[in-house]
Amino acid sequence: MADDVVEADADESDSSAEEVTVQPIAGIGTLVFSKWDAAEVTCSDPGIAPYINLTTIGMPLSGGRHANQWFGKQRLSLIERFTNGLMRRGPNSGKKSTTVSALRDALDIIHDRTGENPLQTLIDAVVNSAPCEGITRIRFGANSQPKAAEVSPSRRVDVAIRNLTTGATGATIKSKRSLTQCIVNEVMKAAEGDVSSFAVAKREETERIAASAR
Repeated sequence: MADDVVEADADESDSSAEEVTVQPIAGIGTLVFSKWDAAEVTCSDPGIAPYINLTTIGMPLSGGRHANQWFGKQRLSLIERFTNGLMRRGPNSGKKSTTVSALRDALDIIHDRTGENPLQTLIDAVVNSAPCEGITRIRFGANSQPKAAEVSPSRRVDVAIRNLTTGATGATIKSKRSLTQCIVNEVMKAAEGDVSSFAVAKREETERIAASAR
């Protein structure tokens, strides 16, 4: 009889524990836009891998917490950095919700076309758009000449995101294509290493100039 009472109490405690269990909120952790799992995404470039962050908390809006901090951008989500680049200038300047919606719809379209995780396509586009060499100027008295220099991993990611967003927003000028369509075209071409991509073309141009200044 006592054993039956103990088993009944145990069953009641288990049921109450199941009821108290709190389900995680969609979008917190590694789920980007509550759909795409960032845990399965890999970066083929080990140099810039530590500077790519896909952890997001609900809406990609940090309120500038990373500002005025050493390597603060390293802790900022790549999704938020991309949306910030889209609203840098032009008709979408300052329109956070518009750029977030455009990027979210673009990821859905990329998934429909490739059948893969669109975050992997975005990472591949960043890797193919990040220049390894750049140009600096060395002054000798009154004369200055260009000199090739290696680009730091943090700046490589910065330049890649800037060129990808510039190419996407620039394609909307004097065109009937929406911002979502331009993001899809730019990201997919860059992921494939296509020279017709603005970001890939800028990378090859920068590295070509750096090679001639060695």
